[in-house]
Amino acid sequence: MSKIKQPNSRHCFICGLENPVGLHLHVYETEPGVVETAYTAPDHFQGYPGVLHGGIVAAILDEVSGRAFMGSAETPRFMFTGKLEVKYRKNVPIGQPLKIIGRAGKDRKKFVECWAGIFDAESGELLAEANAIHINVPPDKLDTSRLDELGWKVYPD
Repeated sequence: MSKIKQPNSRHCFICGLENPVGLHLHVYETEPGVVETAYTAPDHFQGYPGVLHGGIVAAILDEVSGRAFMGSAETPRFMFTGKLEVKYRKNVPIGQPLKIIGRAGKDRKKFVECWAGIFDAESGELLAEANAIHINVPPDKLDTSRLDELGWKVYPD
């Protein structure tokens, strides 16, 4: 299967392309239930010299784990985080290429179980990972017929 690019939004901290302080990640489905992205963290997201702040690590894992269940641009499945359990295995470096993978787990209809990991892109070493539970956003909380107002679409690379 070739990579299928997932939508971005305008203002999301992780994927919002117009967010001036955001990460601007582009996420791709590489096979059903598996997504990936690449990122090189800039200095202004460090916790201490040379290391990505743990809160940013958790935010990336949170986003990418849930995107494994997101589905298509036409009928996206929006969820919020119910639980995020992060394991910081090694320091995640600033200024070095990272590979981030999300995998779908069990689908319980109203909520899902999923996993994400941040890897050193060169060595393949797992640096941080998270198990997550994401809960469906209730239909009355998000009008999916108005996604264009969020800028929710697949943007060209």
